[in-house]
Amino acid sequence: MHSLITPTKFAVLALCGLLAISLGLYKSAESAEQMSAKTQNEPLVTDCYESREGYTTVTRVEGAVPQYGYPNIKCSQKTGAVLWYGDPYEGTVPMGEMPEITDATRGNYANAVVKPREPRLMYFNMGPDGCKTCHDGKTVPAPKNKKPRELAMHQDIVENSMQLMHGRGSLWCLDCHSATDRNKLENRQGVQIGFNQPQRLCGTCHGELYIDWRAGIHGKRTGDWAANGKKRWWVCTECHNPHTVQVNRFNPIKQEAPPALPRGMKNADHERMPHGEH
Repeated sequence: MHSLITPTKFAVLALCGLLAISLGLYKSAESAEQMSAKTQNEPLVTDCYESREGYTTVTRVEGAVPQYGYPNIKCSQKTGAVLWYGDPYEGTVPMGEMPEITDATRGNYANAVVKPREPRLMYFNMGPDGCKTCHDGKTVPAPKNKKPRELAMHQDIVENSMQLMHGRGSLWCLDCHSATDRNKLENRQGVQIGFNQPQRLCGTCHGELYIDWRAGIHGKRTGDWAANGKKRWWVCTECHNPHTVQVNRFNPIKQEAPPALPRGMKNADHERMPHGEH
């Protein structure tokens, strides 16, 4: 005599089946990265960059998102770039308000966050003596004017200060940097700007790109899908080096291969429906 499967038993069996499938998919996804590394006979990439190679390096940390067991990032085996974030807001701070202009944002960036760049900059980490560390124990006096002159220091940043690439020779260091506070930028009106918000300076010359950046057309961000949701924004200097713009221009990251199709599926024709059909 066969026992009947009651609706309750059927529901339990179905739930168990779904859980088994989910766990199987999770394990497959987790092992795919390892399998890729084994296929290439290379160790798993654990140090990768976010936007500029050698400049925005991030190290993978296992189990950084404890509720899911996710690492903080996933690195591309192919390009060494960050592919995925376990927590896109890790280590971020509020961007702060932007000047109000006639766009949809109205200067409201309450839900925008950025990675603070100031701790990564050399002159923020020189201690209480600041410039004295390198300038024979003397405080460097503020220049009397912004007239371009050849610098005897900082060739690691700009080899020749009289041949600055930015602006193709029409700009000089103190057109962007504060003459009285080396830890600040400064616009043409003499307003000092923090290094965490370089777009407020860049936008004074690159207005068209700045508006596109505010609207989400130009640049990079990640986070909530909702228009007013929390998002991490990448600022100008995370992708562009203002000192070597004509040599090290920003190159888009090479595309990764598309995700593998589910088992048994030979093509993705189901995604190529005529516009407007569902």
